[in-house]
Amino acid sequence: MTTPVSEPASGRQPRRRTARTAPSRPPTRRDSRRPADAALRAAAHRARERRPPFWFAHRLLLVLSGQCPVHTLLAYARGPAYDRLTALAPLAPLRPRGADRAAPAVLEARGTQPRDGVIEAFARISTGAHQRAMAFRLEWCPDGRWRCTAVELDVSR
Repeated sequence: MTTPVSEPASGRQPRRRTARTAPSRPPTRRDSRRPADAALRAAAHRARERRPPFWFAHRLLLVLSGQCPVHTLLAYARGPAYDRLTALAPLAPLRPRGADRAAPAVLEARGTQPRDGVIEAFARISTGAHQRAMAFRLEWCPDGRWRCTAVELDVSR
């Protein structure tokens, strides 16, 4: 025969005491009025992606590495630039070669404005273990968007 265990009248288990240890270092406080470093980096990354040189460099990289078809840039490239892209795209000159198959990425994209409505830009592209260069020209069109009017790569393979 077993003896019933008596429970407290409230129905709760008795509280066990554990030894408390002092923290090894005092907790650091962050100023709540200042955004966290990760939030600042993410905001800077989003701002960089919205700038026309970076946006176009990324789109050109997708086409020239074979990740997207060339017609995705049909609305954003004009005349000779689109013809050059249609000639380069089947060759996929920015596709990584060799054992390192890491996805290509835009490391840096900057531009200068020689006059209003024109941006002459360059981009550094990482393709596996190598870095490549790309230059392009953007012009502001009457329909209210930037269009690529020239594209050049560092070397043709």
